[in-house]
Amino acid sequence: MGHVAPRRRVVVTGIGAVTPLGSRVQAFWDNLIAAKSGIDYIDTFDTTEYATKFAGVVRDFQGERYFDRKEVRHIDRFAQFAYAATVEAMEDAAFSVSPETADRVGVVIGSGIGGIQSLMDNHEALLNRGVRRVSPFFIPMLMANSAAGLVSIMTGATGPNGCPMAACATGNNAIGEAFEIIRDGAADVMIAGGAEAAVNPLSVAGFGALRALSTRNDAPREASRPFDMDRDGFVLAEGAGIVLLEELTGALSRGAKIYAELVGFGMSADAHHLTAPDPDGSGAFRAMEAALADAAIPLVQVDYINAHATGTDLGDRSETTAIKRLFGDHAYRLAISANKSQIGHLLGAAGGVEAVATLKAMEVGVIPPTVNLERADPLCDLDYVPREARRLDVRVALSNGFGFGGHNDVLVFRRYDE
Repeated sequence: MGHVAPRRRVVVTGIGAVTPLGSRVQAFWDNLIAAKSGIDYIDTFDTTEYATKFAGVVRDFQGERYFDRKEVRHIDRFAQFAYAATVEAMEDAAFSVSPETADRVGVVIGSGIGGIQSLMDNHEALLNRGVRRVSPFFIPMLMANSAAGLVSIMTGATGPNGCPMAACATGNNAIGEAFEIIRDGAADVMIAGGAEAAVNPLSVAGFGALRALSTRNDAPREASRPFDMDRDGFVLAEGAGIVLLEELTGALSRGAKIYAELVGFGMSADAHHLTAPDPDGSGAFRAMEAALADAAIPLVQVDYINAHATGTDLGDRSETTAIKRLFGDHAYRLAISANKSQIGHLLGAAGGVEAVATLKAMEVGVIPPTVNLERADPLCDLDYVPREARRLDVRVALSNGFGFGGHNDVLVFRRYDE
């Protein structure tokens, strides 16, 4: 029999985020644990005819901090977000790509929708001003993989490069894929996560037509209400979340700070419906079960779950059902919280940003709250850390990501012990 090399250990050494609560991790985290909301009225286009008039918009981002003025016009906002979060993650990790290491450093950054604003702008130019007014930069700006390509170009990373598209599970899918690439020996360092910039007239109209969005226009900051009886849909948002993953021995050899070890990744499909989750939560159950089996961690050792929890009736109930089915009595001892209650739903970027929040919770020992949870759905009867952050020593955490199409992707983080 041939020798099978042991799977390599993977740790997180850097994090970066662009969110409606701030365009740097510290601002995002401070506002998150202070139970603040990043949801407000849309002021980037006229919402007069829209049923939903609010979203989670990134308001403090300046692309000129990362690109010159000409480049900003030729790079879609979602890719700018991805690069900005990458810069922060690499600075946080005190890591840079050298010619000697370049082919061992890779990038997996996904997007659920890609450059949809560039699509709208160029379609309008075509209709109103003619074929010659379509930008030569349109196709590169539209491509969902332009973020991963841009990051590799800007950092010099020539290793494995990918761009998964798994709707709202994209960020987790990207981090999980990058994790497996390092674990299997194809790279030593991976830049991974998700980016999205889809708060525009077409996206808001489309999700509105699906009746997926909250219409609580009188109180937008109270509109995202995961697990609450009065929830009426999710809140669209934008941003990016990036983690820097490293093979353990390399991270230790350069004295890197370690947030946590990424120890498990699980995937499944609902095979049920393109936009609705399986009501019995079977897909979510199997993804969590697979992730914990991959991590070889007993159920009772899990302390915290960063829930996907979008604030839809079916989604919140199916995730709760899956957690209870998998964890049994231990489900009632878990701390569970929903970042989307404060930042909205970042679609393909959600998993990246929520992984960052999970890692900060493990580092600081504080669980972000589920805000706006005032009257719990009787079918959602677990501990969702309502309204206020809570101190908790977290050794093992799950981060859940579930997407349209029935995609389920779950990450397991464990505190790194030497």
